Amino acid sequence: MGQFVAVGAAVLTVSDTRTIETDRSGALIVERLQAMGHAVIDRRIVVDEVEAIRAAVAGWVHDARVSVVITTGGTGVTFRDVTPEAVAPLGTRHIPGFGELFRMLSYRDIGTSTIQSRAEAWLCGETFVFVLPGSTGAVRLGMDEILVQQLDIRHKPCNFIELLPRIRRPAQE
Repeated sequence: MGQFVAVGAAVLTVSDTRTIETDRSGALIVERLQAMGHAVIDRRIVVDEVEAIRAAVAGWVHDARVSVVITTGGTGVTFRDVTPEAVAPLGTRHIPGFGELFRMLSYRDIGTSTIQSRAEAWLCGETFVFVLPGSTGAVRLGMDEILVQQLDIRHKPCNFIELLPRIRRPAQE
């Protein structure tokens, strides 16, 4: 079946009110990543502002230690929900199937209310960025039903981790 490949990950919570102590969704992402065997390089909380979100994600996208960024929060449709808008300009390849699958799975739990979720994913240069809603239920669904498999090189027929060597640019001589 092959050997597990650990990667570096960063976790961003987008919230005007949460702290590290009260951020259950960010903690759940960290817990799942570490349980899998991945290294959490950094974890932060920023306010719901495009510039703050984009700066944090861009920093990790340019950090060679980070292969995966997972955000939580800011994916609704209200004025303060700006995470997709903050991340999209950093994207080099949109991964629409992630949001589509998230909403399909979420429909079982919350019915048509799932259409209010703007869960998304992009490849940003050489880094995968996944944008999850802020609720712990949504994070649990995204992690347990999608990302635990897609962030494990042993998952067949394919997964995101096996693609990393093929998306990385060769070092300039």
